[in-house]
Amino acid sequence: MHIHILGICGTFMGGLAALAREAGHRVTGCDAGVYPPMSDQLRALGIELIEGFGAEQMALQPDMYVIGNVVSRARLANGDPKFPLMEAILDAGAPYTSGPQWLSEHVLQGKHVLAVAGTHGKTTTTAMLSWILQEAGLEPGFLIGGVPVNFGVSARLGGGRYFVIEADEYDTAFFDKRSKFVHYRPRTAVLNNLEFDHADIFDNLAAIERQFHHLVRTVPSSGRVVVNALEESLTRVLHQGCWSDTRSFGSTVGDFQAAGEPHDFDVLVHGQRTGRVHWGLGGVHNQLNALAAIAAADHVGVPVAQAAAALAGFVNVKRRMEVRGQVTLPAGGAAVTVYDDFAHHPTAIRTTINGLRRRIPAGERILAIFEPRSNTMKLGAMKSQLPWSLEEADLSFCHSAGLDWDAAQALAPMGERATVRAQIDALVESIVQNVQPGDHLLCMSNGGFAGIHGKLLRSLQNT
Repeated sequence: MHIHILGICGTFMGGLAALAREAGHRVTGCDAGVYPPMSDQLRALGIELIEGFGAEQMALQPDMYVIGNVVSRARLANGDPKFPLMEAILDAGAPYTSGPQWLSEHVLQGKHVLAVAGTHGKTTTTAMLSWILQEAGLEPGFLIGGVPVNFGVSARLGGGRYFVIEADEYDTAFFDKRSKFVHYRPRTAVLNNLEFDHADIFDNLAAIERQFHHLVRTVPSSGRVVVNALEESLTRVLHQGCWSDTRSFGSTVGDFQAAGEPHDFDVLVHGQRTGRVHWGLGGVHNQLNALAAIAAADHVGVPVAQAAAALAGFVNVKRRMEVRGQVTLPAGGAAVTVYDDFAHHPTAIRTTINGLRRRIPAGERILAIFEPRSNTMKLGAMKSQLPWSLEEADLSFCHSAGLDWDAAQALAPMGERATVRAQIDALVESIVQNVQPGDHLLCMSNGGFAGIHGKLLRSLQNT
């Protein structure tokens, strides 16, 4: 089969393309801004990439067009379609489907699917669960919205009956407004947490809870729902009805609990010490991610002690507290460390800063550097939560370009601890002027952040 993927350079669609190619299909694709690293990964797999969404691509005559959710029926200011290829597909009556639907029919069918859903931690928990199953000899397939260092690839078919997938609540396509995850039909479903997000497609938290309950409805009675016992929103979801076995987890409540510090803790199952996790990750959020992954692996027969031991060898996904470099200032003293992290929702920003705070020596400073880039943050739906999310940072620096709301006003409660700049170079200059030996520069964005990590390292080296 020849499939042509519209929007191929996104993490999900790029992973789907890799799986389709591995399965022996001919794969081509297009996107606006075909750029590394995804473009390099796809070309290395022999996948032809085309820049833009021009209607001339109809000449490829694939067996199926697979449509990413970046594609819409939008029009430009002059009235021309933003995605002329999609208009041509519709006019011709050519066959098309969504990415999640294609994945369901051609990859997931017949598999025991383990799906990881939640507002935060999906990528990391999916990677943890995949690694646990790998270490248990189960050779899982997986599709992860990032590149787990343990595997070096974001997707593979695997050699067994298990497939682990990051289950996103974002909508499927312009013609299918259900959440992606309702297509996956998991036998093991992880509900990691649930907060309001994606303000561009959901009106309120109740609307997201409804989609999570649609996911719960697809889990068979012989399946398992692994749920965060600390989340009232998830309690409401399950109260709408649950027809499967459930296992709960939490720091001090639930079937699976943790006793000890996030980097070194016992796993308690129904109060009994059953395994121990000693690893290089920090933060309560990662401790909870680990409990979720262990409880999910338990459902497919991996003993808790074995799963916990496997996490000792787990290396986090790229762009999760990833150290990009260190620089010793001319004044001497401890090196300044620059990190890259994917955090962009206020809760994720807060937990990421807290995780770093717990790892560094007392007295060392955290400089939080962030851009409100997600659709939800651009709309200003959570701007009032930013001072709360940045409480544990010593100083905060915000890149405010492209916002329709006043970031300086939103951060005003922080006083002199917050700096706002519209230009990246001006932001870098402000940061460098405030850096001291031993500082930790935590850059947080769900985009490339205009290469700020490299700019900071170069500027620090030249001070």
